[in-house]
Amino acid sequence: MPKETAKNRILRVASDLFYREGIRAIGIDRIILESGVAKSSFYRNFASKDDLVAAYLEYHQDLNAKDLDEVQRQHPNSNAMQLHALIDKFVEKMKTPGYRGCPFANTTVEFPDSSHDNHIKAVKGTDENWNRIAILAEKAGAARPLELAELLRMLCNGAIMLSYMKKHDFNPDLFSATAHTLVDSHLFSWTVSRKDD
Repeated sequence: MPKETAKNRILRVASDLFYREGIRAIGIDRIILESGVAKSSFYRNFASKDDLVAAYLEYHQDLNAKDLDEVQRQHPNSNAMQLHALIDKFVEKMKTPGYRGCPFANTTVEFPDSSHDNHIKAVKGTDENWNRIAILAEKAGAARPLELAELLRMLCNGAIMLSYMKKHDFNPDLFSATAHTLVDSHLFSWTVSRKDD
């Protein structure tokens, strides 16, 4: 197994801290301390904390892309099953101890100024994720793929907020059932409309 580079170690430690405790709550000195790198090494790899935040968001973009790649490998012949598998993956994450929602949404909340680079990159990141879902929905045969993706997005964001507010009472399986039903209803509507043509 190749040795972890200083850059990757910094990003790994920072990503964990940012996600668990919030970006603004974590200073560079703590990241340096917990990653075990020299300050000079940190600044060789990241010119500023904002550069590190950008890398953190890109890291989560890569994770989302890997989730999509994985469900496409699992269900190569069914785009509809890929959509359902993505919902299942999201539910699995919600059930994971320490789950704190969407890192992109969290970043926009921490940086509410819409002109701030971190806010812009977070919005761009989440938009790209949902655009991929819309493309998948279109391939699956949804008559209104953009609408389906937007409805799923609203449902997911609502579920994330409820998981914060009702930590001990929140039931991700209710979200799961609703999301699967939503997908099926859009795909079924398309099938019916095709038969009626």
